[in-house]
Amino acid sequence: MSTSKGQDSRGYGRRVFLAQASALSATALFGLPRLALAEPAPEITKIRLVHSPAICTAPEVLAEALLRLEGFSEVAYINQSVNSASALLATGQADIAMDAAPSVTFALGEGKPILALAGVHAGCYELFASGSIHAVKELKGKRVVISGFGSAEHVLVASMVAYVGMDPRKDINWVIGGRDAMRLFAEGKADAYMGFAPEPQQLRAKKIGHVIVNTTQDRPWSQYFCCMVTANREFVQKYPVATKRAVRAFLKAADICANEPERVARFVVAKGYAPSYDIALEVLKELPYRRWREASPEDTLRFHALRLHEVGMIKLSPQKIIAQGTDWRFLNELKKELKA
Repeated sequence: MSTSKGQDSRGYGRRVFLAQASALSATALFGLPRLALAEPAPEITKIRLVHSPAICTAPEVLAEALLRLEGFSEVAYINQSVNSASALLATGQADIAMDAAPSVTFALGEGKPILALAGVHAGCYELFASGSIHAVKELKGKRVVISGFGSAEHVLVASMVAYVGMDPRKDINWVIGGRDAMRLFAEGKADAYMGFAPEPQQLRAKKIGHVIVNTTQDRPWSQYFCCMVTANREFVQKYPVATKRAVRAFLKAADICANEPERVARFVVAKGYAPSYDIALEVLKELPYRRWREASPEDTLRFHALRLHEVGMIKLSPQKIIAQGTDWRFLNELKKELKA
């Protein structure tokens, strides 16, 4: 009996040693700060993210390994079968995710139970048009195809339209295309389409339409976050340690995208998130993944909320959205901890 116990003990000790050694190796690889290792463990060990088809959300894919280092033994990805990740967060189907800032603003403006926690990067979206349309103001009366009302592209185009003085509810003929939205534009059944990577690259390769707004390059859109880290409100309130550790995983993953785009491009292609290495690398090199260290995510939400509230697309004022729908304490702490 004593021999059996000794063997079990030695076996357990060896497993613990190997696990710790593996964690230390990964820590060295990903640069997890020692301070994180000294923090309390997360209150729960399972966390649910959202699987998005967009290349720009590569940090969410990379986050899996980092989340395991942060103490989560089970990392699940929920397929995004709705227009935005925020919808899954609001209904409690997911815990934390990256989502487009316009979608986050729209969900918060409708009073959904989510919290914006951090910005990640700017860019992503490009507005394509056909024929003689060369500016947003020329979309008046034209057909703009979207996947659905409340989708990121719907809200972003609405914000752009409102910014130039039009009413997106009256001045745009919205065409609901679902998953076939880009195809409808390519077939000439719509006059404009807002695409996100890899769609703009595919449209350019086929010489379909032309870009009238590139949110990575054109002001004021390039000055604001495209993707943000957002979470279910109850999750944040119940599990603050887990929330901070999860946000850190996302932000560290964003840094990896900025520092090693070639490595990340190979990873997302291997995972089936990008059609080719060249397209993935182009997207990853273009997007400012270190923007989370510099810009204010609150400014982004305020900018879109002002546009959408003015035209009656959201109920809550920008002030209420900021007060009720944001929690920047984790971001502020991590900016200090993860200083380059």
